[in-house]
This record gives sequence, structure tokens and C-alpha cells, in this order.
Amino acid sequence: MSEVLNVEKLFGENVFTLGKMQERLPKKAFAEVKRVMEHGGELDNATADVVAKTMKDWAVEHGATHYTHWFQPLTGITAEKHDSFVTHPDENGKMLMEFSGKELIKGEADASSFPSGGLRSTFEARGYTVWDITSPAFLKEDATGVILCIPTAFCSFTGEALDKKTPLLRSMEAISEQAMRIVRLFNKNTTATKVTPSVGAEQEYFLIDRAKYLQRKDLIFSGRTLFGAPAPKGQELEDHYFGVIRERVGAFMKDLNVELWKLGVTAKTQHNEVAPAQHELAPVYETANIAMDHNQLVMETMKKVAERHNMRCLLHEKPFAGVNGSGKHDNWSITTDTGMNLLDPGETPNENIQFLLVLACVIKAVDTHADLLRRSASNVGNDLRLGASEAPPAIVSVFLGTQLEDVVRQLVETGEARSCLEGSTLHTGVSTVPDLPMDATDRNRTSPFAFTGNKFEFRMVGSSDSIGSPTTTINAIVAEAFCEAADRLEAAGEENFDMAVHDLIKEYMTAHQRILFNGDGYSKEWEKEAQRRGLPVFPGMIDSVEALTTDKAIRLYERFGIYNRAELESRKEIVYETYVKTIHIEAKAMIDMASKDILPAVIRYTKTLADTIASLEAVGADSSVSKTLLKDTSALLSQASAALENLKQKEADGNVRKKDARKQAFFYRDEIVPAMEALRAPVDALEMKVDRSFWPMPGYADLLFEV
Repeated sequence: MSEVLNVEKLFGENVFTLGKMQERLPKKAFAEVKRVMEHGGELDNATADVVAKTMKDWAVEHGATHYTHWFQPLTGITAEKHDSFVTHPDENGKMLMEFSGKELIKGEADASSFPSGGLRSTFEARGYTVWDITSPAFLKEDATGVILCIPTAFCSFTGEALDKKTPLLRSMEAISEQAMRIVRLFNKNTTATKVTPSVGAEQEYFLIDRAKYLQRKDLIFSGRTLFGAPAPKGQELEDHYFGVIRERVGAFMKDLNVELWKLGVTAKTQHNEVAPAQHELAPVYETANIAMDHNQLVMETMKKVAERHNMRCLLHEKPFAGVNGSGKHDNWSITTDTGMNLLDPGETPNENIQFLLVLACVIKAVDTHADLLRRSASNVGNDLRLGASEAPPAIVSVFLGTQLEDVVRQLVETGEARSCLEGSTLHTGVSTVPDLPMDATDRNRTSPFAFTGNKFEFRMVGSSDSIGSPTTTINAIVAEAFCEAADRLEAAGEENFDMAVHDLIKEYMTAHQRILFNGDGYSKEWEKEAQRRGLPVFPGMIDSVEALTTDKAIRLYERFGIYNRAELESRKEIVYETYVKTIHIEAKAMIDMASKDILPAVIRYTKTLADTIASLEAVGADSSVSKTLLKDTSALLSQASAALENLKQKEADGNVRKKDARKQAFFYRDEIVPAMEALRAPVDALEMKVDRSFWPMPGYADLLFEV
């Protein structure tokens, strides 16, 4: 038997939790921390010093020598700068370990060295990291030692957000304020004071052997295979999904869980995903900003633990062509501080008027801002999977299920929902297996925005992406819908409230029912139907970028103080630049691999074939098979060589188009991406013909099935 883990004792071991604060802080200081966490405001200097010293003492007890303001710049990953607790020695030469409230609350980073989209010039360096008191500090151990990590927001010297966390925190306050207006309208005597969005971020990933990974320049430089012929077997038999977990992978998962539990991450579900070598981890729901922090830790820890097991964790959305890629499901709900989930329909949703209004507002929000939702789930890797019959379509729609769809239909048609479909009983037909109560509705895995009982599941997010932008977007658009509904209902007055609610629900559901779709999102018929309905269709990442700075978007975000115009303009610029830089790296990697590895290997192989033909003919043997193989290989070699030269030229042309980021992005999409595909096609065909001993890198069979 393996060592028994005490998960309850282990959980949160490396986190400076609220419980640890309560144990260690003076009562007055703890009460002040709780007040700021729950109601906002600032800690006074004396309290901040007490908290900092207590946090430092706890960290040092666990071996920490340094601290860092841990933040999430617009690179999409995390950043940290380590400072030791060491200060000047005292008069006796004894080293002192100190950490002040000022150092806890505020730090400084070079803001010009992170993506800023023009908010910071190269010579304007100052940026600030500011403690997010609502997200607990934690300890992280790496080759440098044990580090106290303090989650922070990151802003420029002039106050603009340069990160993912700051807008998310702003959006959380916006939706809390507007949702509380709805709650108070329906519950006059409520003791609730705020509404908090919660998120559970399911994470898909691939595991491959590290030694084989290091033989693939494309994986090293771009995170995906830019060349690769299909293996004899893919996912056709559907035998990997939920299959028995291999021992090597199971050992990784065991260690991963331990590391995550120590960090307070509620890792709960693990299983094999659809594609070979693909897996998934799902946590329990958490407050949105903590969920975002934890998802970054999940991705980082996956990579670290994989290295220990001589494996490599791939988080790219499409590391292998021909099999499913990886996504991340952003499960979103909103709950009051008294425990009421505003998305819980109850036993009879047709009679739950507050729920129906909240539902109507969400439907209105998604329909009004489908373009922003699409943008929030867009990155370069996700272009390779969205709409590819393996992930949600690139068209945003809402799935409600048959029960709620029927309620909406009644409301739209008659203004009242007098009935509600109920679940039936599943009869197994086996005497020793009990009959089971069935849900009133099925699930729809093709829907991008699906209601799943008491939450919405935003299924478009890419596996490598931060959940910050998608969650910020959902919070913002729903806050706007709540605000507009509350304005109308408050203006109606108490005496007209019931009728006003009734009319508003019917109005919203009628006006925005076009966004509702319960069918197959992969079908071509849905694409045509979506266009007929007038839904926005954005095939790829850069098609949706302009959605960030429409009048509608600027009005939304500035209204609730989530982004200002300059912050939105900067993000638009960053998206275009990121697209260009990513494709540029991929193109350069392809050129390097084809020029230095693949074509030389094929040339060596053709020489061997030519030598074989000469030897066969010298003894009068039949050389027809070798001649055919040489002819076919040479033709593909010529095709690959021409495609390589074309890609080099296109890449050179792309490099001189630097003045307009948008034009350059579209040039890369329309010219360079097709040139890359044109090079890949003959190379993949060559891989199917060339003797394995000549091919310069592991193939798909080696990568996907030898873990």
C-alpha cells in the first residue's frame, strides 16, 4: 500500500489562510483585515505593519527567504520579482529579517517591459503592484528556495490597468452592486450585502515524454507540432476518454494533487480526455479572482510536476493536428453573502420570478455583447479548435435545455409560464440496479454558453488562456443588464412592481430569443441559421478584435469603471501584436526545421534510394519499387522546397509591414498562415514515405502513445 495522505491536514498547508490570520494576528488587526476584505477600504499603516510581520514570520517558519509581488501582466502568464527579507545587519553584525506594511501593500515593476499597447513608452518605466487582500498569500518552492507570493494587481504610473486582475476586481464590484439592486427589489428584508461571482475552471492538458519533446523544435518554440503525419491510431475508438489512467500518468496526477492541495487549490476531478495523451483536472468553485489565481497555479504546477516525472505538460489549444485540442470551461455563477445562488431555478423555475428575471438579464447580456464574449475567448491557439467540430462553435449562443426553453417559449407566446417540464425516471431494466430520477433536460457539449443546473458554462476559453478576461467580460455584460433592469423596476414603484417584472421578463426574452439554441452547434445548418438570425460570426481571433473599441463596448466598460478607452485601445493593440508575434515565431520555427532538419534528412534518404537503385540494376534485379518511391519522394521534396522558399519570402514581407498592427495581423493570417500550411502538407506526406531511421524527430505515434 502507498503512503496514506491526510488531505485535510495537507490542504492549504502553504497558504496564509484566513484561519491562520485569525490564529496569529491580534484581534483588532484581524477584524480590520476582515473589514477591508468584505467592505473595501485601506488598512492603516500600523495594522499593515502588523499583518506584514505576522505573514513574514509564518513564511520564514516554513523556510522562506524571499517574497514577491505575484501578478498577472498582459502576457497571459504570471510574473514575479524576488526580494529577500534581509535588511542591514544590526550593530553587532547580526542579520535582520524584516518585512514592512509598505512592502506588503505596494511594489514596483518595470511597466515598460510588459505588454502595454502604448500605455507605457520604453523610457517610462514605472508601474505599481498592489496587494489584493482578498486573495491569500502562499508559499512556492522552486530551485531558488521558498518564496512568499503575494497576489497583486498591476497598474501603470498613470493609473491604467496593465494586468488581468485589476479589471476582474473592478468587474466583481460592478456586478455585486448591480445584482444587489435586483436582490433588494425581490427581498425587502434581505441581510445580504454583496453578490460574488464564482468560477470553476476545468483545465485540459496533454502529457508527453520529455525526451521526445526535446527533440521537437516546434514544441519547444511554439507549444504545438507544426509538422506531423497522423499516427495509425488516433481517437477513433473513443477508448481513451475516461479510460483507465496509465501508471506513469497516475503518478503525475497524484503528485499534482498533493502540490495543489498544499496551495489551497481544490483539485477534485481527474480523468483521461478524448484525445490520446490528453487529460483534464477540475476544481471546486471559488470566488472569481481566487479562481483565476488558482488556475494560473494549476497550469504552472502541472508543468513543474511533469518535469519531475520526465514528462512535458502541453497547454497549447491544439498541440496535435487530427485529434481533439484542449479547452478550459469557465463555469460561472453568482451568489449572495447569505448563500443564495441567483442562478438556482429551484424545483419550479416557471414560478421563480427572481430567477426568471436574472435569466432574462443574462440572455439579454449575451445577445447584446456576443462579440465581446467571442473576443474574450480568442487567442492564436484557439483559432485551431473553435468551430472545428471538437469544441464549441465560433458563433456565440445560449443553451438552456428543454425545461427552461419550454418556460421561455410559454413566456414569449402567452406572457405566462403555467407549467414546467419535470424529470422522469430512468428504468435500467436490471433488478439489482435501482431506477434513477432523471434530470429534466439533457446537456449540450456543442454549446458555447450553456446553462447547467445552477450556473452557466462558458466553454469557448482556450486551455492556455487566463480566465481573467472571459470572467471580466461576463461580469461586465451581466452587470449592465442588471443595472438597466433595476432602473426600470425601481422607476415603476412598489405598487406596479409585479406587472413591471412580468413585462420586463417577457420583453427581454422576446427581444433576445435569437441567441437561444439547443441544437447541434457543429452543424453547417446552424451556421446558416445563425447568419439568418443576425448573430455575429467571427471565424477567427483577429476578426473579433475591433469589438473591444466599439461605442457599445466603451460605453459598457466606462460606465462601470472596468476599462477606460485608453485601456481598451491598448488591449486591442496587444492582441494584434500577439497574433503577429506568435505566427512569426511559428513560421520561423518551420523554416528552421525544414531547412536544417527535414529537407536534409529527405535528401539523404533519396541518395540512399538512388544508391539502392544503382545496386539493384547492377545485378539485374527489379528496381521499379525503389524508382517509384524515389520519384514520389523527389516530387514531394521539390514541392516542400518551393513551399519553404515561398514561406521565407512571405515572412520577409511580413517583417516590413510594422506600422499598422491591424494590417500586419491580417497579412499574417491571409498570407503567412496559408504559406505555413502549404509547407506542412508535403512535409507530412514525406513523413509517411521516408524510412523512419532517417526522419529527424519523433512522430505522432511516439509522442501520443509512448507516455
